Amino acid sequence: MELKNLKEHTRTLATLAESDTEVISCYLALAKGRLTNRNAFDEQVRSLKLGLTGKDRSDFETALERIEAYLKTEVLPDAKGIALFSRSGAEPFFLPLQFRIPLPNWVAVDTTPNIYHLVELKDTYHRYVVMISTEESVRILEVNLGAVTEELWKERPELRKRVGREWTKDHYQNHRRNRTEKFIKEKINILDRLMSAGGYGHLILAGNPRMTAGVRDELPKHLLTKLVDVVPAASKTSVADVVEATIASFIEEEERDSRLAVDELVQAVNTGGLAVCGTEPVFRALERGQVDTLILAKAYEPDKGWQCTVCDIMNVNREEPEKCPECGASELRGFEVNEEMVRLAEREGCEIEVVEHSDELRLLGGVGCLLRYRLPEEFLLGPGEPSHVTVHECSAGQ
Repeated sequence: MELKNLKEHTRTLATLAESDTEVISCYLALAKGRLTNRNAFDEQVRSLKLGLTGKDRSDFETALERIEAYLKTEVLPDAKGIALFSRSGAEPFFLPLQFRIPLPNWVAVDTTPNIYHLVELKDTYHRYVVMISTEESVRILEVNLGAVTEELWKERPELRKRVGREWTKDHYQNHRRNRTEKFIKEKINILDRLMSAGGYGHLILAGNPRMTAGVRDELPKHLLTKLVDVVPAASKTSVADVVEATIASFIEEEERDSRLAVDELVQAVNTGGLAVCGTEPVFRALERGQVDTLILAKAYEPDKGWQCTVCDIMNVNREEPEKCPECGASELRGFEVNEEMVRLAEREGCEIEVVEHSDELRLLGGVGCLLRYRLPEEFLLGPGEPSHVTVHECSAGQ
């Protein structure tokens, strides 16, 4: 699967209209076309069934049957993770997504699909280019969500075959030095055109250290700014192993980018800029459509929020009451706050950064956001005097 497809599927799930029937969201780790832990999956399913009766249980079992049927016959042998979303009832829905990168074993049932793990996947595994250079060949690959999705260019010079047939060894060595310099420049020009045409923002060099060093030295400044890492690899190393090594480098780069987003958030918070932090302020900003970038700590686990299903009011800063304080209805439902946050962000087309570890973000309550704009009541009241809402909420980190 390509990143653009994942983005489309995630948005489809984020905007899926609710119905009277709940959705099963199922994330599973795979190996050789099978579940890595079938017992854990069965146990989670049993636990979810315990809380269901009557029509709810029947709808759950019908939706589960479609998941089971797919797992039996449709799993790709090289898939390492799968996400399935299934709903039965009057408005059935089914969406299976397979990946060549691992996913956690996790199953949930709710009125809307749970997309947090997809959002985290989308944030971590971008699309990038790998240029593998050896003395015998050059290959330029597109890596998408941890897998090679396209071989953009390939060449295999056959100079060595001419040694002892047409040239002396000295002749060959001199020619090779000259040809290598020309070869590198030619391939960088090809790389430049491919990256520009494809809109790629990240590059990793791999292969023979002497060749990769030569390529790096000749990269123009605009390509050098896109260079993530240089990964050494022997000429006999398989493409799969090379790509596996580049994935680890790319994840490290993505984490650095996430920490830069945190730095920007902290700077904005400390200077009264376009930012808020803490569960309540961020949630309200998402509801109002003010958010440009949502930034969450991976360990961020706020208490559950609640929603009145009659008047639709949502609350994330107090325990669920017996009745809605707005309309008096008793039809309330709980929801996972971080899940609802990423759903709102996806619906509004916001950037989302999931940060592996940041003490600064933890001190801000584990979540913050950069804003597109402020509402009139949030503007500065006077020189150096921020509005009460923004300063109080951000400094409290709640």
